[in-house]
Amino acid sequence: MIGRNWQTSERRYDVLVERDVKIPMRDGTILNADVIRPKSEERFPAILGYFPYNLDMQSAPIHTDSFSSVVFKHPNQEKANASIEAGDSNFYVRRGYVHVLVNIRGTGKSEGKYTFIGPQELQDGYDVIEWIAVQSWCDGQVAMFGVSYFAWIQQYVASTNPPHLKCLFGPWASTDLYRDGVYHGGVLAYKFWRNWSLTELSKPRMEGYCKTNWAKDKYQEAIQELLQDEDILACPELVDALKNPDVGSNPLLVDFLLNPLDNDFWQQRKVDYDKVKVPAYIGGCWGHIGLHLPGAFRSWEKLKTPKKMIIGPAAYLDRPLYQLQYESLRWFDYWMKGIDNGIMEETPIKLWINGTDEFKEVDDWPLPQTKWTPFYLHENNLLFEHEYRVNEGYSSFEDSPWGRGDLEFYTPSFVENTEVVGPVQVTLYASATDTDILWFTSLWVVDPEGKEKLITRGWLKGSHRILNLKESKPWQPILSHVKEEKLVAGEIYEFKIEIVPTGNLFRAGCKLKLKISCTDDPPKHSMEGIGVGHIRSQKANRITIYHNEDYPSNLLLPITRGNTLGMFRFGAKPYL
Repeated sequence: MIGRNWQTSERRYDVLVERDVKIPMRDGTILNADVIRPKSEERFPAILGYFPYNLDMQSAPIHTDSFSSVVFKHPNQEKANASIEAGDSNFYVRRGYVHVLVNIRGTGKSEGKYTFIGPQELQDGYDVIEWIAVQSWCDGQVAMFGVSYFAWIQQYVASTNPPHLKCLFGPWASTDLYRDGVYHGGVLAYKFWRNWSLTELSKPRMEGYCKTNWAKDKYQEAIQELLQDEDILACPELVDALKNPDVGSNPLLVDFLLNPLDNDFWQQRKVDYDKVKVPAYIGGCWGHIGLHLPGAFRSWEKLKTPKKMIIGPAAYLDRPLYQLQYESLRWFDYWMKGIDNGIMEETPIKLWINGTDEFKEVDDWPLPQTKWTPFYLHENNLLFEHEYRVNEGYSSFEDSPWGRGDLEFYTPSFVENTEVVGPVQVTLYASATDTDILWFTSLWVVDPEGKEKLITRGWLKGSHRILNLKESKPWQPILSHVKEEKLVAGEIYEFKIEIVPTGNLFRAGCKLKLKISCTDDPPKHSMEGIGVGHIRSQKANRITIYHNEDYPSNLLLPITRGNTLGMFRFGAKPYL
């Protein structure tokens, strides 16, 4: 790739492939790897892919295709292609890099037990990097590359500070697995993980955290208690896992069920940003609401190293992964080959804005020009900037196995093109007839013809409503998830719900819809399928949301451009 003022490493080497290379860990366990390198006696920087998926498929000679999940398959596909995420080895190798692909302990042909981002996995990552650095074909510099699991593991391993790790390129990463993927707002999301562990992991040999670290009596009693929970009994997959906790990938699901709060198990699966010292290229896409997107913005806020971020359109990258090749090559050239290609002089953040179909380049997140504007819930399903009038009241719906109700609130039509980019928050004042509420909130753009499109979501288990006041911001509630506080039936509580950030241009004439329910919306495509699959309450519950002067339920929107005059009740139609 050639520019006027810079160029990337040239395509000049033939490719040499070494299969089933054995890498010893400090405890004697052997990990299995493929080493794909230039056919040369020179020494080169290395790029590590570290993962629990099928090793052979990462460099298989197959055409790229669109991402498809295990739920939504291409009609002629026998197997989902989701986990082919290592990148194109030939691309990097021909340009003077070694690509090392390593199966994590307990997967594929690697020895040992798999622990799902546990401390052992991080220690092994350190050992792998240091092994690579001293090989005859390596110049002592190592980077990490890949998306999804390949990206998750990068910041975790970087926190162990391997001396020869030089940089990370890991967009589409979760960095707090409790909040980002398994317990959205404290609500268990199990279906994705059940499918993922059964279909994507390569020959996993699981080691259950709770079975290993808890007393036998405590472990068995906890399982039996879960088998009395009527919400869990309504999910055959969960019942099967609890009744057969040692079979296949069941230990992982059992660990999730036995750790419903943000405890030591999850603390070990949260990036320690203070310990990450190397440059990092992070990001994601607006469509990955239920897994990767929150981690990108958390990393941008907390990483104190040189960094760049890209947030793309709501479309997952093709498989086998090939997008961002040149951007990653420039990143590696700069940090490992010392090529002054200007990448760090460019605007640090690129945000795709839905509705403009182009990237917006900005210097920081959230955007400095953001006006967080409350839109209040009113009677007659209205979502409006106007504050409450006298005697405004409440809205109610029912949730039960015999009927899953919801409420929907619509803004008037936008008068002018209005850009909404940033974190979103919903504040609800509500009561219930049960001792808990599973809040599912979603934002939708509604075009002038009435066609609706989902743009983002947020969740909250009502008994997890306690905030982490140290971490929370006026526009972003951060929940502590360290204990449950059940509701008292009929009492009114304040619930602050974090909605995953969005970037959207609402065209003049469009409306915004806020939907509130207690269950998932049916997914319409594979990306939506990743953010659903939550547990459902099996109790009948009548929920009332109050919206009046005393209980100002509202949606706090990050407006970054437009809406200069505010909303007009009937769309500001000209009187012609």
